[in-house]
Amino acid sequence: MLVPSTMNSDPVLIIEDTSALQKVYSEILQDAGHQTVACETIARALQLFQQYKPGVVLLDLILPDGNGLNLLEEILAQQPDTKVIVLTANGTVDKAVDAMRAGAFDFILKPIEDQQLLNVVMNAHSEKRTTAQLNEPLCGFTGNSDAMTRVYTTIRSVAGSMATVFITGESGTGKEICAEAVHQHSNRAEKPFVPINCGAIPSGFLETEVFGHVCGAFPGAVNDKIGAAAEADGGTLFLDEVCEMDLALQSRFLRFLQSSQIHPLGAAGPRKINTRIICATSRDPMEEVRAGRLRADLYYRLHVVPVHMPPLRDRGEDVIMIANCMLSQLSQRENRPMLHLTPETETLFRNHSWPGNVRELQNVLWNIVVLSAGPDVAPADLPREILTSLRRPSQLSALMDGANFGTSQAVDRLIGRSLADIERRVIEQTIAREEGSVPAAARVLDVSPSTLYRKLEAWGHPARKRRNA
Repeated sequence: MLVPSTMNSDPVLIIEDTSALQKVYSEILQDAGHQTVACETIARALQLFQQYKPGVVLLDLILPDGNGLNLLEEILAQQPDTKVIVLTANGTVDKAVDAMRAGAFDFILKPIEDQQLLNVVMNAHSEKRTTAQLNEPLCGFTGNSDAMTRVYTTIRSVAGSMATVFITGESGTGKEICAEAVHQHSNRAEKPFVPINCGAIPSGFLETEVFGHVCGAFPGAVNDKIGAAAEADGGTLFLDEVCEMDLALQSRFLRFLQSSQIHPLGAAGPRKINTRIICATSRDPMEEVRAGRLRADLYYRLHVVPVHMPPLRDRGEDVIMIANCMLSQLSQRENRPMLHLTPETETLFRNHSWPGNVRELQNVLWNIVVLSAGPDVAPADLPREILTSLRRPSQLSALMDGANFGTSQAVDRLIGRSLADIERRVIEQTIAREEGSVPAAARVLDVSPSTLYRKLEAWGHPARKRRNA
């Protein structure tokens, strides 16, 4: 048996009844920098598995003291995220298929080539790291709500591809941060990330901003200009507010997407570049297509992987996490003592609709950091315009009464639950009481039906038919 160094707490566990093959597999992996531990029986494998908690296991299905499939099931029962790679001979491929159905990560047919073994183990380690990180916020983001976890998962899935990403969401929800996260998690991270706001540049200048021009291409062009597309060669070009692009430029941009070639104004000919495209809009892109303001062929060429950035009002406790993070950053920037939100202010923040989303929250907190005496941020410290637009703190109590939560026994059952969980229970039970009618429930709860539809969608409810009631 080969024992790993004590420095490594996560070796590859090799379960193989032939000692010569144990040695071969171990040497291949150790030469590549992996630590290994090996055994030949199920009984010893379970001891080593419990001792070392390996993330990756090589498992021969034919063992002297039992069936390898049973061992596979036991390993996954003890540690479900373990990546088990099954080793099998040609005559037992059907057993390997059964192992895959039982949860094995992959299988390798004997005889095994060195590089084949290394590739499968490397993929297993990579998959394990990715799985462990799925719920962790990406760089630039704060928050772990269900809505944002879905965004993180999509970003990680698409980052390594060349697929065009189309980001939608209200103003201030972090669309550019999302685009940067895709870039930073891709193999283009060392190359330029070039953002350009199509809505901030007059349409007459946008073409040269994107594709560039040569000296003398038009009056006033006294120098060559490298456009954003060429500047992003090898990296990522981010087109914010892409729906603001005029139709003539949309046609040229579509040709660029199809050919990967740019033709600067006045240049003798085109040149090929390798640029990944990410775009974003705060509008409804399909409505723009229907209105004739966005070419349908361009939309379908761009809309390969959609990512929707949820509004802050649909992110539950994220608003408090973001507020605390921003308070720390702004206090340091302004050289002020650290401030803390009182429970009453946190309640107001949770119940505010935040039409300006994270950008509005940042402005409010900056105002507080500059003007507040501290150390606690009470409701009286909030800007007057925010106070007048905040929802009544008593609204939750009204919702609870409207959903038959008014008894003390019912209220006791809610103590200890998060505000987001209570809100969900109130909404779902009110809809149930109204025989499934979302508009009727909206009238009881004094909110718009669109608010309830949005929340139901975020919670993963099947799409409901929007009917009058």
